[in-house]
Amino acid sequence: MENKAHAIAAGAFVLAITALLALLAIWLTRDDGDRNLFELSTRETISSLQPQAQVRFRGVPVGKVEFIGFDHKVKGNVLIRISVDQGTPLTKATYATISSQGVTGLGFIQLEDKGESAELLVPNDNDPPRIALKPGLLDKMLARGEVIMEQVEQASTKLNTLLGPENQQALMGTVKQFGETADSLNKLTLKLDPFVASLPALSREASITMKSLKVAADDVSKTATEVGNTAERLNAKGGPLDKVAEGGAALAASVETFSAATLPRLGEVAEETTRTMRQLRRTVNTVGDNPQSLIFGNGSPTPGPGEAGFAAPGGNK
Repeated sequence: MENKAHAIAAGAFVLAITALLALLAIWLTRDDGDRNLFELSTRETISSLQPQAQVRFRGVPVGKVEFIGFDHKVKGNVLIRISVDQGTPLTKATYATISSQGVTGLGFIQLEDKGESAELLVPNDNDPPRIALKPGLLDKMLARGEVIMEQVEQASTKLNTLLGPENQQALMGTVKQFGETADSLNKLTLKLDPFVASLPALSREASITMKSLKVAADDVSKTATEVGNTAERLNAKGGPLDKVAEGGAALAASVETFSAATLPRLGEVAEETTRTMRQLRRTVNTVGDNPQSLIFGNGSPTPGPGEAGFAAPGGNK
């Protein structure tokens, strides 16, 4: 009887524990509020995503995955139905990506919204609105990986072609030529050693020459400065050039006065002198022809042809 009592007690304990675990599971999986249904459709592989996976909006848990199956509206696509808490600001610009948790690798739905539209999605459980599903980071990396693998394969093929027998021979010939060039450079270096040894002396001479040129340049600069100062003094107001200009102006004024007043008077005096000289010449000629006119005067003039008392020269008296 005791064995039966212990068995009944153990069975009752197991049943009680099972009921408590069931109640705990129901409590943990209960929904705390109303949710709206939305759908995602994609042709990408979603192997990491499972039903009951979390749905997050910018990292905040807002729902879960309700169903994963095939899309009857778009042939060949996978349909994902999610339930999202009411009050979640989902707009027509909201899009979804499939992300993975760091340690477990379990997938979840990540909802993002760049704010390009303020129009909210209208819930309809009979025909849930659809949210665009864009490739996630892992999908982008896989796509990039395929491209990178193709590029690596192409590079490997080109490298194999480059390292073919003919190219290897050409490469060895090039290496040999490099060796010969290095030997030639070594020989040239040996020949240039004396010249290199004389470079310090040349450098010192060049330094001395540069100093001489600097001194000459300083002298020229000083001379130019003095010339500039002299030119400035000459051009200064009241300076020599200014005085010469004033003297030239006074001379021009004097010449103008001389031309306007003195020259006309000199002209008149010259004309009077000319008239006087003509009269004097006539007087001298008259005295030369008739000297007695100085004593007796000029007298009456000699009759001309046709006048009374006219006598032709050389005729009979």
